[in-house]
Amino acid sequence: MSSEATCPITLTVAGDPRLARLVRMTAANVGALCSMSVDRIEDIRMAAEEAFIFGCTAVDCDDITIKFDVDETHVGMTITFGDQATVDEDDQAAVYAELILASVCDSYEKTTAPLTLSLDLKADI
Repeated sequence: MSSEATCPITLTVAGDPRLARLVRMTAANVGALCSMSVDRIEDIRMAAEEAFIFGCTAVDCDDITIKFDVDETHVGMTITFGDQATVDEDDQAAVYAELILASVCDSYEKTTAPLTLSLDLKADI
């Protein structure tokens, strides 16, 4: 990847668990743009899938949007669930997803209004 700014990459999909493979494959391809190792690409795939499944199971929303920010040093993902999205903090799927995201990502943050997950994974090559 050159040092020039990349084009924005945004994926918007329905909150349907059957679309998880599309999210995983997109994240893997974005990781390859960053020249991540195979192990690190697996981390980004897992993070994208967990965030997406979190949205499908623990959040009340129609569409999930993932905006990728990529350069030679990292891949960032900002996942938004819509202005009116709500989550049950006691939902076991939400608790599990947050545990995975916090352990796999170099940086993980959840904000409300609108509900957003911000993930960052650093390149290892």
